Parts: sequence; C-alpha cells; structure tokens
Amino acid sequence: MSSARHDGRQPDQLRPISFIPHVAPHAAGSVLVSFGNTRVICAATIDEDVPRWMKMQRVEGGWLTAEYSMLPYSTLERKDRDISRGKLDGRSSEIQRLIGRALRAVTDLSKLGQRTVWIDCDVLQADGGTRTASITGGCVALAIALNKLMSAGKLKTFPLTKLVSGISAGVVNGQPVLDLDYIEDKEASVDFNVVMTESGEFVEVQGSGEEAVFSGAEMTSMLELATKGSAELVALQKKAILEADRPSGDALASLAAAFGR
Repeated sequence: MSSARHDGRQPDQLRPISFIPHVAPHAAGSVLVSFGNTRVICAATIDEDVPRWMKMQRVEGGWLTAEYSMLPYSTLERKDRDISRGKLDGRSSEIQRLIGRALRAVTDLSKLGQRTVWIDCDVLQADGGTRTASITGGCVALAIALNKLMSAGKLKTFPLTKLVSGISAGVVNGQPVLDLDYIEDKEASVDFNVVMTESGEFVEVQGSGEEAVFSGAEMTSMLELATKGSAELVALQKKAILEADRPSGDALASLAAAFGR
C-alpha cells in the first residue's frame, strides 16, 4: 500500500498513540491521550448522587455524562472560552453529547448504583481528531475509575461491558486514509468519524462529503480502515488500563516529558 501522506504514514496507519494515566490526581480516573500532536486530558469523577430528572422519574441505576472543551491555547490562534461568550458553542455541545452516547453504549448504568460519572475532556493541543481522541481516552479514564470503585468494594459487578474507541477516516487526494491530522482534515473531500466497540460493533458513524460526494466503495474502504484502526486502539487501551493499576508515581513527570518532545 503506497503512501501519499504528508507525514509519510501509510493510508492505513495510525498516528503515534499514547496514554499517560493519573495526570489529574483528584479525579477517580484520568489519562492524557495523544493521537500524534492532538492531546486531550480525559478525567472521570464520581458524584454519589443522580440527576434530579432520574429521581423525579424514579429511574433506577446511575448516569454517565460528558463535557468537552478546547482550551484557549489548544489551537494556533487563541480560542475564546465558552464562558466568555456566555454559552457553549454548537460544536462543543455536539461533541460532548457524542462522547456521552459512546460511553453509555458500553456501560450498564443499572450496575453503577445511585451515582453519576462525569467524563471531562479538555483539549490541550488540537491537530485533528479531538473528538475521537476524547472518546478513546474517556473510555480509559472511565475504566480506571470503575476499577477503583470495584477495589473499594463500592460496586458488586463491573459496569463497563466493552471498551469503545473513536477514529477518523477520510478521502484525501482521492485516497481513503485513516486517522486524519489537521492538514489532512482541511484537504479531505470526505470526512468520517467512527465509534466502535472492541467487538467490532458500530456505535456511531458520522460521515459527510466536504462539498463533494463519495461512492459506496469509498465508504466501504473508510469503514474497513476504521475497523482496523479501532482494533489497534483497543489493544493500546487494554495495555493502558492494566498499567494504570500499577502506577509508577511519575505520571506528572511523564506529562512534562510528553510536551517536551
């Protein structure tokens, strides 16, 4: 498979992926996830209560929700904070709903008990694929937090039924490619974001032509690329979750080193 990508990657090749756990000490679970130069801190916190609407409707079990934001210095030009505009912008609102849907799809809320899990995803550096990185890292942070609850005897059974990850695919210069960075995302004629479980099931597929159309064959190629990428991400997620149970104590030093590269 020949390469036509500006960074030398093959069409089916992910960017370098890494997970640094325990970067937010006060969270129940946290990880700095990097997809190339895209870096997102994903943190899971536990509230020993459920939303008011659940109480009013007598809904049993717990709840999981997500929030997403891009920090002002995450892009080349400073991005205003949502609070300075007085409201959440449409893009951020759509992304955080996507993250919540993705993680609830693989979480048995009835096993959470009367508690709410918050997944906060803060983009430190944006170079394409922030939503897919947030889903992938958010799942790792969630697993770490649930492992802590299990270890503390607060859960009887593990609520996370499967791992879930997100990855982008698109058509750039006529070539279907995996895991687009910002340069490729700008040039893409077709852009897909694919959310999948570790079993290869689709949770959500977002795809559109950018002032262009795409064929069934191109769509099939992008989904095949996404399936391959998702399997690779799941392997990395599992490794990160296992290693998080054996913290080395140098997570913050690792965080500094990550940004020193």
